[in-house]
Amino acid sequence: MAGLVVSGTQVSYIGQDCREIPEHLGRDCGHFAKRLDLSFNLLRSLEGLSAFRSLEELILDNNQLGDDLVLPGLPRLHTLTLNKNRITDLEYLLDHLAEVTPALEYLSLLGNVACPNELVSLEKDEEDYKRYRCFVLYKLPNLKFLDAQKVTRQEREEALVRGAFMKVVKPKASSEDVAGSPELHYTPLPSASRELTSHQGVLGKCRYIYYGKNSEGNRFIRDDQL
Repeated sequence: MAGLVVSGTQVSYIGQDCREIPEHLGRDCGHFAKRLDLSFNLLRSLEGLSAFRSLEELILDNNQLGDDLVLPGLPRLHTLTLNKNRITDLEYLLDHLAEVTPALEYLSLLGNVACPNELVSLEKDEEDYKRYRCFVLYKLPNLKFLDAQKVTRQEREEALVRGAFMKVVKPKASSEDVAGSPELHYTPLPSASRELTSHQGVLGKCRYIYYGKNSEGNRFIRDDQL
């Protein structure tokens, strides 16, 4: 199948402009895939993902997934990146993830309206982002990394005390906001993790501040660096 790259248990189907997951992808690869990269497509639906029950890593960056996003139960999934999609309803997404991905430890949502920072609105600042992190950790207390930053003990403690009051209100989108939003791209993982021959399934470390359209949206660190 054109565009499909398979190496061991890692499957990539990147930049194929598909609006849904091809049926034959699940039929041919779903039974063995542990890492699936579907970034830089036009996905609006994740129907067909139910064939990939053993997934541990799922990369969905730079698609068109919105608030109707539905994941099947993925009990082994520990890494999920949804950078640069169309997600605005943070609470719905987090409640859904808590239900279907109980093992989730690495999550990245940069470039979505639901993740309030200067990448999506110049009106947002560091305090908005801190409140967002507090609410996410309240909903998903097992996370080790959120976006580009390791979760700290202080953040966990604050989430327990204040997280319920840090709900991020879903903004009202306008046609001007959509038309005027800059075109930003996020690579699914750092180059070291994108190598299909590499089986270290986690990511590298950096600060929260990003510059330029080619800034990478999520860098986690490997377990041996913790």
